[in-house]
Amino acid sequence: MMIMANEGNRDVGVLIVDDEPLIRKSLFEILRIEGYRVQMAASGEEAVNLLSKAKADIVVTDLKLPQMSGIDLLEKIKKITPQTEVILMTGYGTIESAVEAMKKGAFNYITKPINDQEIKITIHKIVEKRKILEENESLRRMLAKERRDHLFDLIGSSGKMQEVYHIIDSVASSNATILISGESGTGKGLVARAIHGIDQIRKDRPFVEISCGALTETLLESELFGHVKGAFTGAIKDKEGRFEYARGGTLFLDEIDAFSPKLQAKLLRVLQEGLFERVGDNTPRKADARIIVATNQNLTDLVQKGRFREDLYYRINVICIYVPPLRERKEDIPLLTRHFVQKYNQINSKKILRISGEVEKIFVEYHWPGNIRELENAIEGAVIMTKTEVINKWDIPNFSKFAASCVPKSSEKNLKKAVELPERDHIISILKDCNWNRNRAAASLGVNRTTLYNKMKKYNISKEDNSS
Repeated sequence: MMIMANEGNRDVGVLIVDDEPLIRKSLFEILRIEGYRVQMAASGEEAVNLLSKAKADIVVTDLKLPQMSGIDLLEKIKKITPQTEVILMTGYGTIESAVEAMKKGAFNYITKPINDQEIKITIHKIVEKRKILEENESLRRMLAKERRDHLFDLIGSSGKMQEVYHIIDSVASSNATILISGESGTGKGLVARAIHGIDQIRKDRPFVEISCGALTETLLESELFGHVKGAFTGAIKDKEGRFEYARGGTLFLDEIDAFSPKLQAKLLRVLQEGLFERVGDNTPRKADARIIVATNQNLTDLVQKGRFREDLYYRINVICIYVPPLRERKEDIPLLTRHFVQKYNQINSKKILRISGEVEKIFVEYHWPGNIRELENAIEGAVIMTKTEVINKWDIPNFSKFAASCVPKSSEKNLKKAVELPERDHIISILKDCNWNRNRAAASLGVNRTTLYNKMKKYNISKEDNSS
């Protein structure tokens, strides 16, 4: 095997340690020609002194040295610079000692008289090993960054999303109840899935999600806790609830603010005692699910209004993760846009490359009341409509609403109201498009029906006042 001189070897430092000048100088010339940075030492003490001043990647040392042996030098090197590889040179009579030294961390040994090709091949193996380790570390860092920018479908590299990722990493292995807060469409469900997905204990167990605001109190109670046959009209057989189905895994309760006082009391008992009963049954059952709850409401306000139990609030608010709205992380919009274009390319067998610069500018300036869900809906529609490789403004359904809302209102002084006004106009526009069908409008906005009702009440929106 012929090893050619390599300019890249100049980054590799080699220290030769031998008390025989001819061997030192011979190895010096061999390795210098190969392009390595080479130093020499006549003793172990001199080698240690050199290493304290300048690191060497590889040390080639004789096993038998005056005062400090090669094995003693090996032990000192591993204490000073553990990553430095050591090659031992030994006579035939001391091979057993060289093998013993390898157990202490030496890379290899070569026998005297030294064969030029053997020493070059041995050092080359170390250099290749070093490159592989560096490439692996570089890949690990790259994958870590990609994971930070795209964690279980949570996408974003903004500072606010990095904070979310950090909390997810910190809490995933705990059993603490977690409260996820944020507006509709921000990805609270994805945060819950990410927590479950990196929980090494629970990730292979069920992730069970239930949208509490979409169910009546009776149905929600049955869905959560199960029921026994005859518990109510229609209960024709025993039914396992979500708490039981999620055993060992994660139960995600979205829209926790929709819980009635009765259900709040039952959930509090589960959190305090880990026990519940099926509807119509008196047999206590053990709850073994990690509980994550989410809300788009201000629970503190609901507590003050007497609509949410204070003791339950403190029980679920052990750890709180705030998911920022899209308008607070606009630097993530290009990344999200590319992701959704790729996603709907695959679904629709398209080959769209990107959105136009004009569309991207408008998207970054838009306030996104429906958050990521609204952005995804816009991209999905555009991917379906466009016939070219670039999405232009005429490909975006209802594009005028995005552009119109980006025009500044010079007469509006209050920042909060400046944000709320285009949101109100947008909701009214969608309601009109849906002929004031609230279910369809909520779906178009990417929010649930309860959220739409709350927004209409907040902004005093009614069909009668906006019938034109």
